[in-house]
Amino acid sequence: MITYLTTNHRRDSVVRAGKPSYGADTRRDKMNNVKIIANGFVLRQTKESPFSYYAGQLPEVVRLVETHWEEQTPGYRDGVITVRVPSEGFYSGVAQLKEDDELSGSFESRRKGELPRKQIGAKGAQKVPAQQTDIVLYRKDVLAESNDNTKAVDADWEIISINASPVVGEMPIHPETLCANYFGDDGGTDTNMSPEEFTTALRTSREWWSDKAMCA
Repeated sequence: MITYLTTNHRRDSVVRAGKPSYGADTRRDKMNNVKIIANGFVLRQTKESPFSYYAGQLPEVVRLVETHWEEQTPGYRDGVITVRVPSEGFYSGVAQLKEDDELSGSFESRRKGELPRKQIGAKGAQKVPAQQTDIVLYRKDVLAESNDNTKAVDADWEIISINASPVVGEMPIHPETLCANYFGDDGGTDTNMSPEEFTTALRTSREWWSDKAMCA
């Protein structure tokens, strides 16, 4: 699994070289030495994939999260947060559907060793510059529940997903992903939701995604 270290790690080598990084100092003080890395799962979000992506390098996404750390909001359960960052350089893999658009499907694993899932996407859809971007992070103990935390680095939080939306407004978790998490499918993370909370979240998700799909 590939990981990307935070600015705090790089700062040590910079200081030893006699070139202090005041920007890194500011971020470190603001975050109280919280350590963030990119989990290997987010590596699938490339220009060639069906998913949203960043046109730069992942270490730059880590730095954006550090810079905007105070703009975090709670996710669907304890130990999951989103951090809103500027959308420049981010592209959304979410396509707005219109009547007669053609969809395509596949049955494949999200990553090696995971059971396959049904995937449905908008055939021929093109990614567009994001209008709103949230970076999803999981706390290390939450990732450890499914043995998905990065063993090589003891990070406090790991970036799991780049959620880049083609529209302004909250983009809920995809209904298929929500169901996989809630029902404990392979690769899912327990939502810790009550049946009532799950029903409310699923309704919101279905409404938002009813006329949207990932690019195929």
